[in-house]
Amino acid sequence: MTNELHPYHDRKKLKWNGFYLSEHTRQLAAEKEERRHTWPAKPLMTTEEIGQLLTESLIKGRSIALQREEMDAQGQYPPDAVGKIEGYDELGIYVAGEKIHYDEIRSVEFHDDKKWSDLSDEA
Repeated sequence: MTNELHPYHDRKKLKWNGFYLSEHTRQLAAEKEERRHTWPAKPLMTTEEIGQLLTESLIKGRSIALQREEMDAQGQYPPDAVGKIEGYDELGIYVAGEKIHYDEIRSVEFHDDKKWSDLSDEA
C-alpha cells in the first residue's frame, strides 16, 4: 500500500553529493588540473649521461624525475615518473611502481623531495 498524499521522489545521485570529503574534492581538482597541464620536452640525453645519473641515483639513494620518450594522441609528453629506483634488470628500471625500459628514457634529472614539514608553497 502506497501513500498517495506524499509520494516518494528519489533524488538519485544528488542525495550522495554531501558525502564527498573536502580532501577528495581537492584531489579530484588536482587530478583534473594535472590532465590539463602540458609537459614540455626535456633535452634528449645520451645513453652515457642517462647511465651516469641512474648509477649515481642508485648508489646515493636519490630520487629522480624521468621523462619517457613517448607521446599521447595529442602529441604531449606524459608526466615524469618521480621517485627512487626500486629495482632494475637487464631491460629496465623500476620507478614509482612501474617498469621503464632503458630505450624508453628521454631524460633523467635528480628530484628533491619536498619534506612533509616544509610549509613553503614552492614546488
